[in-house]
Amino acid sequence: MSETGDTPPPMQSDIWSDALLAARLCAIDPSLGGLVLRSGGEARDAVIAALVDGLGSGVPVRRLPSHIDDERLLGGLDLGATLSTGRAVSRVGLLAEADGGVVIVPMAERMATSTAAPIAAALDTGEVIAEREGMALRSPARFTIVLLDDGVEPDERPPVALAERVAFWFDFGDVRPLQLLDSHAATTIIGEVNAPSGDVLDAIAATTLALGIDSARAPNFALRAARAAAILAGRSAITEDDVMIAARLVLGPRATRMPAPPEAEPEGEAPEPPPPPPPESETSEQESGDPQPLEDVVLEAVLASLPKDVLAQIAAGGQRRGPQGRGQGKGAKQKSATRGRPVGVRAGIPRGGLRLSLIDTLRSAAPWQRVRGAEAGRVSIRRDDLRIRRFEKKMEATTIFAVDASGSSALARLAEAKGAVELLLAEAYVKRAQVALVAFRGTVAELILPPTRSLARARKSLGALPGGGGTPLASGLNAARELAEAARKRGRTPFLVILTDGRANICSKGTMVGQAAEDDAEAAAKAIGLSGIGSAFVDISPRPRPEGAKLAAIMGARYLPLPRADARAMHAAVKGAQHAD
Repeated sequence: MSETGDTPPPMQSDIWSDALLAARLCAIDPSLGGLVLRSGGEARDAVIAALVDGLGSGVPVRRLPSHIDDERLLGGLDLGATLSTGRAVSRVGLLAEADGGVVIVPMAERMATSTAAPIAAALDTGEVIAEREGMALRSPARFTIVLLDDGVEPDERPPVALAERVAFWFDFGDVRPLQLLDSHAATTIIGEVNAPSGDVLDAIAATTLALGIDSARAPNFALRAARAAAILAGRSAITEDDVMIAARLVLGPRATRMPAPPEAEPEGEAPEPPPPPPPESETSEQESGDPQPLEDVVLEAVLASLPKDVLAQIAAGGQRRGPQGRGQGKGAKQKSATRGRPVGVRAGIPRGGLRLSLIDTLRSAAPWQRVRGAEAGRVSIRRDDLRIRRFEKKMEATTIFAVDASGSSALARLAEAKGAVELLLAEAYVKRAQVALVAFRGTVAELILPPTRSLARARKSLGALPGGGGTPLASGLNAARELAEAARKRGRTPFLVILTDGRANICSKGTMVGQAAEDDAEAAAKAIGLSGIGSAFVDISPRPRPEGAKLAAIMGARYLPLPRADARAMHAAVKGAQHAD
């Protein structure tokens, strides 16, 4: 029951109870890695409290700041003690301090790859190794990690290196903590569970394969979770219920496809008539038909636990997106010498705008003070000790529309494109993005709107855009690619959106030769694919034909058939393609 006494919605109740159960399983078997908790507020705080309580009173709990440096994370030189004593004094880092406890990572979706890598290594090995300033420090670090995901965009997720090393992923949305009966509490927690049977292993492997999960860690986590569920329930062997719990909590959130339907019976063979019903006296001892295989039972349980919208998304061919990195359409990251987010230091001389890191310079020089004969109160610094800061900044994104303005339906296509461009521009100031528009008609492609964030300029340029004529598709694709490559040279992340029916009738030389036009279009699409530029191919023909899908495959673009798309539908499709890239 909820705090107000009302019965909570089923989905809210299920997510909350599953998250609490996952926290208990992590407390029983810390090798499950931990949890990813997206949104939730008070709900995820309660899950963390349940995890800490399950591990026992007095376990260390550490929160990992987003700006943490390697020395604080992994351990290293104690600068103050080293300078005062004249000899190298080490100290352990945050991960070693959390040995046997919990590491909580707020805003995990913003964690840098350079920070995630050593944490992932510690989860694999159970220890941290810090080698710097002539020191080698090895410390035990066996901890359970909780990644708090506060991302608001679909592509804002914790680093894959960490997400794949934790067993449980939960998206709370607006779920609140509920006062539910503890149906998973065990009367006696045992310490040993018998080795899993072949049926259990087959069921986990078959479910993993059926859901399209390509991670080798997922079935291992599922087996560990089933074992922990058996321990929690006081059983000495893994049962069907334990396997279903593990599959629901571990494999369900990682599903990327619907299971293949059963094969149809060969035509021409009449099905055998069903056997006569057994006598009433036998119904209690024999069910109709053979027992259902364990893998089928487990798979049905996982599918039944997934939200309906996720099932629809998977059935439509989309993938359920787990924690992943940012999409290309959002702007890649670029190293910078002078500004951006700090990502460490390197040896070097602070000149040409490079910035000296004083603390890291002192840390590099401190172990050598006695050897150098430094006087009391003074620090001897040499050229090799100098350290300069390294920064990383996010590249701005440029979305380039290449619109087919030919034919009798040009007005409808252009109206859709204009509306989608204006919707994207409305977000430009927040997301530091630019939008450009290339139109191709007649025999040439024309740059109608150079990359801009000015909505007034865009509306003025789009207002008088003409339509009609032939379809020089190759020229349009080449013009869009050249504009994207120019944007990339200026330090931006380009993304192409091609709006056409895929049927070219004007070749790159400007003449109307059908086969040559198709060959040139395929060559232009291949050039886009080789360039590595992210793209989406929007097929706006009334009835999509194979030409569009073929060109999209050559480009390596996401294919979006939208025969009746309005501006908002096109805007949503483009954003989805950017996130998926």
